Amino acid sequence: MADEREPDHPINPIFHQRWSARSFTGETMPEADISTMFEAARWAHSSANRQPWRFTYALRGDANFEQYVHFLDDGNREWAHKAAAVVIVISARKTKPTDGSAPRPIGTHSLDTGCALQSFTLQAAMLGYVAHPMGGVLPEKIREELGFSDEDYKVECGIAIGRLAPKEELPERFREREVKSQRKPLDETVFRGTFRS
Repeated sequence: MADEREPDHPINPIFHQRWSARSFTGETMPEADISTMFEAARWAHSSANRQPWRFTYALRGDANFEQYVHFLDDGNREWAHKAAAVVIVISARKTKPTDGSAPRPIGTHSLDTGCALQSFTLQAAMLGYVAHPMGGVLPEKIREELGFSDEDYKVECGIAIGRLAPKEELPERFREREVKSQRKPLDETVFRGTFRS
């Protein structure tokens, strides 16, 4: 697919070439490849080095792969079932002190986990995969089946990862949306010395 994105300023091409496609080939993925993605996430920056991100996943061919596909909402299951892996991204809301003191809230748990997610998706793109983060997951089902509380952990999103397939292999209602989306110009989101809402 031709790259429809053009940056306004010079950046590494991985930033604008990465995209969240939905059409996957249904191929499997070696464990080593997803481990490399998790390794990239491991080195993300983190407030006070708390590293609140948690990833749980299943690879195509695993006994629990269908369970992970069913952690996604109906719309995402329609296309993500052909992914090579489904990852659920979770963040720890509190510290876990080893000195016996009471846990404290981690105010940046979602932000830090988002940084790790970005590292993961960029590494996936560098390996030739598409990684598609999804807000459309079923948090209650995930918490119940994986055994953790909303008080301690937040379900942030899911990620479907796989090799890109032609958009014609998607259910018809998704084909028109299978394009690289554009971004707002910087003057709508970046302000020097002031702020505009």
